[in-house]
Amino acid sequence: MVKLLTIAALAMNAVTVPAPSLDWGECPGGPGEVGIECASMQVPVDWDDPGGRQLTLMVGRLRSTAANPQGSVLVNFGGPMGMSIDLMRSYGGAEAFAGLRQQMDIVTWDMRGGPNVPGLSTNLDCEWSGARLPRLPRNQAEFDRLAAANRAVASKCQAKDPQLFESMDSASQAHDLEAIRQALGESKVNFYGASYGGFLAQAYARLYPHHVRALVLDGTWNHSAANWDRELPKLARDVQSFLTRYFDWCKCSPAQWQRLVAKASRTPIPAPAAGTTYDGNDLRALGLQLARRGPEAYPKLTQAIKQALAGDASGFTPARPNPPYPYTPTPGVVECTDWPRPANQRELQRQVRRMEAAAPYTGASGTIAYAMLSCVGWPVPVQNEPAALPKGLPPLLMAGNWSEYDSAARVIDQVPGSGSVYHDGPGHTLYMVNACARAKIDAYFADGVVPPRGIRC
Repeated sequence: MVKLLTIAALAMNAVTVPAPSLDWGECPGGPGEVGIECASMQVPVDWDDPGGRQLTLMVGRLRSTAANPQGSVLVNFGGPMGMSIDLMRSYGGAEAFAGLRQQMDIVTWDMRGGPNVPGLSTNLDCEWSGARLPRLPRNQAEFDRLAAANRAVASKCQAKDPQLFESMDSASQAHDLEAIRQALGESKVNFYGASYGGFLAQAYARLYPHHVRALVLDGTWNHSAANWDRELPKLARDVQSFLTRYFDWCKCSPAQWQRLVAKASRTPIPAPAAGTTYDGNDLRALGLQLARRGPEAYPKLTQAIKQALAGDASGFTPARPNPPYPYTPTPGVVECTDWPRPANQRELQRQVRRMEAAAPYTGASGTIAYAMLSCVGWPVPVQNEPAALPKGLPPLLMAGNWSEYDSAARVIDQVPGSGSVYHDGPGHTLYMVNACARAKIDAYFADGVVPPRGIRC
């Protein structure tokens, strides 16, 4: 049976009171073929009030095959979602970590609140449906209507558990990670953060720089900008690189693409096969979806542009079972408390103008800034603002594909001696699918080997 562990003494920063060991037992749902075991522990809902209400974190471990393992690597698969234990047990995570497991224990946990996909930890009882990506408001009245719609959706979720709702940002998750480190008895943390897990990693690095031994950012981008306004144009250029690569491939002028976007911005273009219309930002979002897939999707993008210029934008319609329009989760609790969002139409217009100037082919499309349109009007403020990393961190390691690499490079630029692994291709994250990158990451965790900047895999 899994037993509870209370660590109410944990505070916002480094904690000197030693934590007891986790009591490992069978996981709810069983060990699976990989033999995962579980333990549960109690942590504060609100880390500003460590002696207050507690919630349950479920922790999973793949015990090392070594007789004397070199410690633990903690893993977050991103999302953000609350089902990491199930991913490790059932969906190939254990296979990817098999080599590293020969030297170290592999530990994961289901995130508090069960964001987006519930797990075995304390969950927030909300069902997030998907929605059409918001169209850019054209005036303050449209901005206010969008804010009111977002707030109505979020407030229903907030009412289920107001305290937990306000405590699901990545900084709160990073405090949970620190609690797990202490419970494991590790002097410092080894942490692998994939995709959204990279933002949790950056939050942990800011909060506990002297507790980091090794930290990997895989397929993520920059949440450690000292000035967010200056970061926005850089993020827009990162995203635009997908279309720049397409234009290089087709040896065609971007002017045709820009004419199409301008035409659709004036009058949305019908897409009869999808039963809808697409405006300029819809086409940018859908065009980016195709361009992100790389050369295998380039011919389809070429044909879609040609047909749309002739008046039928059906070629941009995503393949089923995806919806026929640019799609976004209706706003996530973690995301909306991690990222800045515009307070009004004037601020939004200023941000969009700067991104349009930096990336005229894509503008704000595909950026976290555009995604934050789903968070305007949110009933609680941002809890985990982007901020520069502190001094005193050991060398970090970053891995990335095309546009992910440039953004995450701005994170590790702040930490002398950091290394990076680059894959010149599309996709998202490297560890699970790229044996070369996996070998570099395993050597970094097990032996402290930091590869040179920009090594190719």
